Amino acid sequence: MKFGKVDDPGKIDFKLPETHVQTKDILSQQEPHRFKDVRVGCAKWNKTDLKKFYPRGTKDELAYYSTQFNSIELNASFYRMFPEAQFEKWAEKAEEDFKFFPKIPRIISHVKRLNECEQLIDDVVTNMLPLKAKMGMVFLQMPDNFQPKFMERLEPFFKHWPKEIPLAAEFRHSDWHNEEKVADELNQILVKYNISNIITDSAGRRDLLHMRLTTDTAFIRYNGANHESDYTRLDDWLERLEEWHKKGLKNIYFFVHQNMEMASPLLSAYFIEKFNKKFGTELKIPKTLN
Repeated sequence: MKFGKVDDPGKIDFKLPETHVQTKDILSQQEPHRFKDVRVGCAKWNKTDLKKFYPRGTKDELAYYSTQFNSIELNASFYRMFPEAQFEKWAEKAEEDFKFFPKIPRIISHVKRLNECEQLIDDVVTNMLPLKAKMGMVFLQMPDNFQPKFMERLEPFFKHWPKEIPLAAEFRHSDWHNEEKVADELNQILVKYNISNIITDSAGRRDLLHMRLTTDTAFIRYNGANHESDYTRLDDWLERLEEWHKKGLKNIYFFVHQNMEMASPLLSAYFIEKFNKKFGTELKIPKTLN
């Protein structure tokens, strides 16, 4: 995971920016102190990346992973168009209360760049439907060089996306968030179509911490740096989520990435244990092996 990687994380100011006024407005429309759904997971489940996570003799990695976590950020779906049968197999292997959060294939986001892809959207949605109740929020990640000059492509895409399937979006070019007029227009579109605005926390891309929610959902992609600051950063996020929870936040989707993914379960377990204590929840705390 090279995105946002820095040579010396100790030199980065990891303080979270203040909550955007839009977030306060969005959450003020909700009834506070009642979560609907909280999901915490990793970005991958394969044994190659999550070294020392699986007990010796584990035969089915997804089946075991789903006994330890309640969700997965399904990045595999970004690299190819998986058929219905594959999604059905994944759903059958996972625990009943488990949810997948599939990434929209790169052919839509990075190749066609949202341009004339209505049929592809229909195909992707059809292929994912076998997940049924195990489908979480699908998410769209646009490439770093997808600039605000392509703004006109957003609304047709979101308009065509089926309203029954919740969607989140991540925009990585800094102008989407740093240019006030652009950010306002983007957020108006996201609010209009009920698209959650993904927040990405990465050491080398502090510009993506817009803290600007567009729905009652906080979808956070947390990129650790394999540094001691990873844990204090998680503490800061717990404080921020408590603030938003008091204002009316309903759903939290928090996915942990690492430069070396083997540390992701450790960070996740730390976060979940502290989350349970702070909010009185009973999320699964994954077992970690020494």
